Amino acid sequence: MKDNGFSDKMKGAVSKAKGEVKDQVGNASDDPMLQAEGKLDKMKGEVQKQVGNMKDRANNDDKW
Repeated sequence: MKDNGFSDKMKGAVSKAKGEVKDQVGNASDDPMLQAEGKLDKMKGEVQKQVGNMKDRANNDDKW
């Protein structure tokens, strides 16, 4: 069974949400390291989402 990219998109959404929380908590508590960690998680989530999108496109191309 081919991977349709859904799991990567879900992981990406979770990483982005986790990153947003860390970023906001770091901002509120004046913790630049936590903020940086949050920004990194958000970027990681965006990459995971794009991987999922590419897998979806690859699977759709195989159908033709």
